[in-house]
Amino acid sequence: MIVEFEAPLWEWDARQESWTFVSLPEDASEDIRHLTDGLRRGFGAVKVRAVIGRSEWSTSIFPDSKRGAYVLPVKRAVREKNGLATGDVTAVTVEILTP
Repeated sequence: MIVEFEAPLWEWDARQESWTFVSLPEDASEDIRHLTDGLRRGFGAVKVRAVIGRSEWSTSIFPDSKRGAYVLPVKRAVREKNGLATGDVTAVTVEILTP
């Protein structure tokens, strides 16, 4: 399953660290929940391949009950390579990697 969408980068402050994410669309998140039922890892994580701009990497997406959607962490190196900051809207491709 491949999900293509545009979304703003947002920041979540946890303890001493800040994390930057994009939220997947709610409808796609529901499809992912059904597709990966029984295959999710710790914290409900799902392995994915992500693409933003000139960056492609393997990571996991995580369910966020507050947003009702999966969220994708976006590493600093990805943000810097693509000139992105919190609040910027970016095109994202997420490929679900199922065994």
